[in-house]
Amino acid sequence: MTLEVAGLSPAEEAVYRALVTEGRLPADYVMRRTGLSRSTVESTLAMLTSQGLASRTDKLPFVYWATPPDVVLAPRLKHHAEALELARSEVASLLEAYQATMRRQDTSQLIELVTGAESLRQHLRHIQSASQGEMLWFCKPQYVAMPAGSNDAEFEALSRGVNYRVLYEKAYFEEEGAVDNVARAVRAGEMARAVPHLPLRLAIADRSIAVCPLVPGGPHEHPGPPTAALIRDGSLVSALTALFERYWEDAIPLSVDGSGNATDIHTAPQSLSALDRKLLSLLVAGLGDKAIATQTGLSRRTVQRYVQRMMQLAGATTRMQLAWQAARRGWL
Repeated sequence: MTLEVAGLSPAEEAVYRALVTEGRLPADYVMRRTGLSRSTVESTLAMLTSQGLASRTDKLPFVYWATPPDVVLAPRLKHHAEALELARSEVASLLEAYQATMRRQDTSQLIELVTGAESLRQHLRHIQSASQGEMLWFCKPQYVAMPAGSNDAEFEALSRGVNYRVLYEKAYFEEEGAVDNVARAVRAGEMARAVPHLPLRLAIADRSIAVCPLVPGGPHEHPGPPTAALIRDGSLVSALTALFERYWEDAIPLSVDGSGNATDIHTAPQSLSALDRKLLSLLVAGLGDKAIATQTGLSRRTVQRYVQRMMQLAGATTRMQLAWQAARRGWL
């Protein structure tokens, strides 16, 4: 019997199927067709009729026929599907509450040690597959468990709409094939930036779970197996997320150029003009727009327009970032 999910008992399903497959039937024929007792058939037919799954004639001997399945069963299935989804959501909520309680009572639930390259790879793939909104990464050169270009889980997650923000240590691009791998990921939707140095390797999923190696390991760092920490929720994940955001803020954005290479998207196609450099020097010196306008003979609005253009050129969201990026790039 398969219609219990629609609210039918085994006897009700058997009688309803007989009416569907045989057409208009009296109770005696339903008994022979289903093998059920007279009392069971009569009570079941009465139940089906009262629920609108069957109809009958007005005069004795009663003849019964089925209401079309799409009319009576489809709404029932939809209702049960909605109830099942609500129950599934409630179970997920209860599981989160249970896990939170366990983590408060048992610190071993907060941090799990992962040992070995294969185990680490599996955990990294799992958190990406389970991610719903965002993945954050620190990528350093010389892989520990997942070689460059082998993270197919990223592309599957990107196709689901998960946002990837990845910070690459500049030495990473010195490895063979690294530029092509980054270019492929950027074309797929990854937001990539580069920094001179990263403090550790790190992956964070949905700001709720983080993975980072604890001791050296892997083919390039140590002959022994790598050991990593899987960290769930808590202030430590928040701190690691804040660390990522701090590095992201100062990093240089990357994109893919016409040749398919990952490049600094804010590298100017030509040198800054003498006026641009003068404006930057005054800005770095701490002068406001009005004072800069007076010094350069420009209107205040023109000064603001120049500054906004250079902020876009540098990938800066604040004037402080513009000054920092200008110093890094040798614009001053």
